[in-house]
Amino acid sequence: MPLAQKAEKKFTYADYITWPDGERWELIDGQAYNMTPAPSFRHQKIVFNFASLLRDALKGNPCVAGIAPTDVVLSESDVVQPDVFVVCDEKKITEANIQGAPDLIIEVISPATALKDKREKKALYEKHGVKEYIIVDPTDQYVERFLLEKDAHYAKGEVFGPMEVFLLVALKGIEIPLWKVFEVEEPKKNNGITS
Repeated sequence: MPLAQKAEKKFTYADYITWPDGERWELIDGQAYNMTPAPSFRHQKIVFNFASLLRDALKGNPCVAGIAPTDVVLSESDVVQPDVFVVCDEKKITEANIQGAPDLIIEVISPATALKDKREKKALYEKHGVKEYIIVDPTDQYVERFLLEKDAHYAKGEVFGPMEVFLLVALKGIEIPLWKVFEVEEPKKNNGITS
């Protein structure tokens, strides 16, 4: 079904689950967003690298990492498929999908999704209480993180480069070496200091 036809009304999860399996859509405030074309190979490598590092770091932890295309149902009119997410409340995990906000969401931007990821999805994740929202830029090789504050709003974004170790606050201090995410040469250490 073409996007123009779907944009005429607000949609719900009940509508969403009737759409063809071969199509990928997200709902934000009842507005349908087409997820095609498929992401680039570089995009998928970054997703795989981040998810693999998280999976290894979460061994023995009650939190579970997941990747797209898994439906995350935030409300009846908000259904997304984040690139990478972590859920620490097992009651939110069902056989079909995730019910409620993950603790951590990572979106790897592409030219087609960057604006939506930085504007609509950031506002959506803030509204639904995602504790830590991370945007990854595979082209310019940086990570921008937004942390949910006590007033339920995201703090100003923090930016990290490919030579830094990234501390995941929502996951109690799990560290991710960003050079492994971006597949760049590991920084040299001088007397215990990374340069």
